[in-house]
Amino acid sequence: MAKGIAGRAWWPVLTHSVRTAVTAVASLLVARLFRLPESYWAPITTLVITQSSLGAALAVSSQRFVGTLLGAVVGGVVASFLPPYVLVFGICVFILGLLCAVTRSGNSAYRFGGMTVAIVLLIPRQQPPWLIAFHRFAEVSIGIGVALIFAWVWPEREATPAS
Repeated sequence: MAKGIAGRAWWPVLTHSVRTAVTAVASLLVARLFRLPESYWAPITTLVITQSSLGAALAVSSQRFVGTLLGAVVGGVVASFLPPYVLVFGICVFILGLLCAVTRSGNSAYRFGGMTVAIVLLIPRQQPPWLIAFHRFAEVSIGIGVALIFAWVWPEREATPAS
């Protein structure tokens, strides 16, 4: 009897782990299909927003999407005209906060946008800044999209109390 109960207790952990791994791998493969240079951002985003239900995933995803879009625009535009000085970075993060307030985005959007600004402005690369910003936006968008599709197609079952 105890063995049966223990086996059932592990089933949600096993299915959640399989679902999460499959979703992360699918996200990575889609990003690689598009030949994005930093395709690892897609599964990272997927892992961050993977939720048990589509409703929960949508709430998290919209914030991440808006923040990444705003961060990519601010970072791409500013990096095209100004060098990555500390003051420039700080001003961009400040402006991003104002933009998130104007668009009524939450703190989650602001955090994701800030990460995008930091990646676009502070990591030295050879490509034009607008291309770096676009790639970052595309990688995160793929991660969000794959997570939402899997939340819809393969939702987690709510745990049922033992009888």
